[in-house]
Amino acid sequence: MISLPTFVPPTPFTDPDAALALTRRIYDAALAHLREALQAYVAQTDGPAEQPTRVRAHYPFVRLTTTNSRHPNTRLAYGFVSHAGHYEATLTRPDLYADYYREQFRLLLANHPVTLEVGTSNHPIPLPFSLADDDHFEGSMTTRQRQRLAEVFDLPDLGNMDDSIANGMYRPLPGEAYPLALFTAPRVDYSLHRLRHYTGTSPEHFQNFILFTNYQFYIDEFIALGQLEMQNASSAYCGFVQPGNVVTHRAGLPSVPGEEQGIPPPRGPQMPAYHLKRDDRSGITLVNIGVGPSNAKTITDHIAVLRPHAWIMVGHCAGLRNSQQLGDYVLAHGYVREDHVLDEDLPLWIPVPALAEVQVALETAVADVTALQGAELKRVMRTGTVATTDNRNWELLGDHAPQRRFSQSRAVALDMESATIAANGFRFRVPYGTLLCVSDKPLHGEIKLPGMANHFYRERVSQHLLIGIRAIERLRENGLDRLHSRKLRSFAEVAFQ
Repeated sequence: MISLPTFVPPTPFTDPDAALALTRRIYDAALAHLREALQAYVAQTDGPAEQPTRVRAHYPFVRLTTTNSRHPNTRLAYGFVSHAGHYEATLTRPDLYADYYREQFRLLLANHPVTLEVGTSNHPIPLPFSLADDDHFEGSMTTRQRQRLAEVFDLPDLGNMDDSIANGMYRPLPGEAYPLALFTAPRVDYSLHRLRHYTGTSPEHFQNFILFTNYQFYIDEFIALGQLEMQNASSAYCGFVQPGNVVTHRAGLPSVPGEEQGIPPPRGPQMPAYHLKRDDRSGITLVNIGVGPSNAKTITDHIAVLRPHAWIMVGHCAGLRNSQQLGDYVLAHGYVREDHVLDEDLPLWIPVPALAEVQVALETAVADVTALQGAELKRVMRTGTVATTDNRNWELLGDHAPQRRFSQSRAVALDMESATIAANGFRFRVPYGTLLCVSDKPLHGEIKLPGMANHFYRERVSQHLLIGIRAIERLRENGLDRLHSRKLRSFAEVAFQ
């Protein structure tokens, strides 16, 4: 016997708001069913019966069926399907994704003269994904209850959470629908939970433009800037969020119920995130990913499910050319990938191109902030290939093989994160860019030492961060229709952005 919430059959819609409303009702009913059942389960202190009632609830889904294999506007990057057939996607967190889902529904209805169907899917919601941020049930359960939890509820199944769609490896079985989105609902829920763990903030606070850095100095500057913005009653930003969901509102704005519960964590999270928020989520999130390609892949794997409009790396690098000076900028127009963390997902033979829209925004931002033009601008910023390695002490290898490879590739800078972030942007169809600042020149005897580093950081960090912020402002001003590029779309691409 299985206890289920009310099943909702596929219901046709031509109105995206109505389709979203039914998605909410199905999802909310499913979560209420699981939460009530869990409370009853925990209350059974003697443990469940020998043959307990199975409890299950399913994600909502959206379906598109079209017989039209020709799309009227080939300039679009998303919002349509490329050939006739049946397409489906499971949906989660309609509270968080309301604007995103509404826009995807609207585009599908505008680009295909058909209806959308919304109903209850056959994909169960794992119990942990039904709980709120502050829900912790394991401590109130007996050992027997924990051991038999899987007999009553569905638990996460990694078989439903892979990246085969994003990696271009997914092939529907005969009779199965094609995917509408890069991620299944369980895969999205998994990443939303991991984001809380790694960044110390809830997914609700993440903005659609992301900056990544590899130094705490940038975080310190961003905190100071965020607090200053909150004192400005006319600022375009409405809130500033720090780890522990500690929220500072813009002067003159009332607090939001529930946000006063934020508490600074006793220990900093692994990759803390800070959010300068706007009402339409077009603000800026800055994440300190720390050092190394593993961290860079981990955090972008999870942020990708939020479907940001762009992410940009603003960190430090080793300059590889004698003509460079400490403090010079490097705008990446190509990448050498020796990070090894994405080789199975994105083979090395796949090029990771520069995106013109992001490149122009970054170059223009450098000019805006430094007030330099022409030859003077080129004197402090070099465009070239950035190499990314997973070996922090590559300089100590005795055979000089890395130096030869970097020279052959025409690399002008080296770091441990940028190519990983760009490659995952390519893989997950998130526009990406890289602007680094030269902090040392190990091939030319200028290695990073404490005194030199402190002076360098004081001189350059503030300006570099302002350039990253200005680049995002440029991207926002230029419009999203120009930012999302068809370069990132594959042959038979999913419809959702």
